[in-house]
Amino acid sequence: MFENLSEKLSNAFKFFRNKGKLTEADIKAGMREIKLALLEADVNFKVVRDFVKMVSERAVGAEVLESLLPAQQIVKIVNEEMIRLMGETQAKLTIAPKPPTVVMMVGLQGAGKTTHAGKLAGMYKKQGKKPLLVACDVYRPAAIKQLQILGEKLDIPVFSLGEKEKPVKIAREGLKHAEKMGYDMVFIDTAGRLHIDEELMGELQDIKKAVDPTEILLTVDAMIGQDAVTVAEHFNGQLDVTGVILTKLDGDTRGGAALSVRHVTGKPIKFVGVGEKIDAIEPFYPDRMASRILGMGDVLSLIEKAEQAYDEKQAAALEKKMREATFTLDDYLDQFAQLKKMGNIESLLGMMPGMNASALKDAKIDEKQMARTEAIIKSMTKKEREKPDIIGASRKQRIARGSGTTVEDVNKLLKQFEQVRKMMKQFANGGLKRGFFGKGKMKFPM
Repeated sequence: MFENLSEKLSNAFKFFRNKGKLTEADIKAGMREIKLALLEADVNFKVVRDFVKMVSERAVGAEVLESLLPAQQIVKIVNEEMIRLMGETQAKLTIAPKPPTVVMMVGLQGAGKTTHAGKLAGMYKKQGKKPLLVACDVYRPAAIKQLQILGEKLDIPVFSLGEKEKPVKIAREGLKHAEKMGYDMVFIDTAGRLHIDEELMGELQDIKKAVDPTEILLTVDAMIGQDAVTVAEHFNGQLDVTGVILTKLDGDTRGGAALSVRHVTGKPIKFVGVGEKIDAIEPFYPDRMASRILGMGDVLSLIEKAEQAYDEKQAAALEKKMREATFTLDDYLDQFAQLKKMGNIESLLGMMPGMNASALKDAKIDEKQMARTEAIIKSMTKKEREKPDIIGASRKQRIARGSGTTVEDVNKLLKQFEQVRKMMKQFANGGLKRGFFGKGKMKFPM
C-alpha cells in the first residue's frame, strides 16, 4: 500500500537528515522534493499546494530552525499535516436513534459497491446488528445474483423484487420490509454507470427522497488516483454524500485518492477496502494511515487484528504448553491458522514499524509455502505430530507422498519447528503470554 509514495517521501526526508542545522533555503529545497513526491503520487494539485504551504510555514518556525534534530521535526510536521489533510479523527458510521439505520451505497460501476455493501453488513453483523441487504441495481447483469451470493456467504438476507421493478420502489419496499421484520440496519445497493450521467443522478436522488437514508456512502476505487476526486465532487454536489469508502486500497501504490478526497470534498473517508476477502474492510483512521505512508507502521491496527484472531482459551493452553515444553506440531498448525485469520501477510508486515515500502518491495511472502506446511503436518499421524523425533526416513517419504511435497520439504519443516520450539522455551522463561499474537512480543511462525 502506497509503496511509491512512501519511498519517494523517504528519499525527500534524506535531504533534511544530511544537514545538521537547517536554513530557510534548505527547507524550501526540501519542500520542493516533497511536493514532487506528492504530485507523482497523483495527489490533487490544489491539495499539494495547500499541504506544502502549511508544512513550509510551520517548518520555518523556531520549532525546526532552533531544534537539535531538525530532520525529525520536519517528519513530525509532515505527519501532523497529513493527518489533518485526511480528517484528523476517525469518522464513524452514524447509527439512527430510531432503527433502522439506512445506508445508501452509491458510486460508479466497478468501484465495488455491491461487494462493500456485503462487507459492511458483515462487519456490523459481527458487532451484534441485524442487517438487511436491498438489491436496487436492476441494470448490471447478475448484480442481484452477486448480492444474493454474498448474502448467503454472510448469512444475511437480501431483499429483491427482481430486475423488472423500478429501483425506487425496491428501495421503498425494502425499507418497509426491514421495519416489519425488525432489521436494525439496511444497506441499499444502487446501480452505477461507467461514467456520471443525469439519468443515474436523477434515479439516486429519487431513492434518497424515498428512503431518507441515515448515510450516503460513496464508493470510490482508490486506484483511479486524481479521477477519484472528480467522481467524489460530482456525487457530493448532487447527493450531499455523508462519507466515502475507498476500495482496492491494498493495490494503491500512489495514495493520491486517500490524500485528496477528504480535503477537496470536505467529506470523511469512513472505510477502506483492503483485499478481496469478505472481511477485508477496515475503519479509516487518518493518524494510522499517515504513519503507514511515512513508513512508521501501524501497530494499533496490527494489535486489533491479532486480538480478533486469537482464541483466549487456546492462548492459555498454549502458554501452559510453553511452560511445560510440550509444544507440538498441532500447536504450530494452530498458530498458522491464527496468522491466516489476520489477513494478507505482506499487508501485516507493512504495519510493522520500520517495515517501509522499499524494504518490502522485493520481500514477497510465499503464502503457498504456508499451504504446503499445513499439508505436510496434516499428512502426519497423531503420534508423529506429538513426537516429531520419531519421524525417520521411511516416515518422511510417506508424509511427502501424502502431502504432495518432497522429503526435502518435510526436513525443512521439521527444522523450522525445532527452531520455534527452542524459541518457545526461551519465551516461556521470559514470561510471554497469549501466544504469538498476544499482548507480549509478537513473533510470526515463518
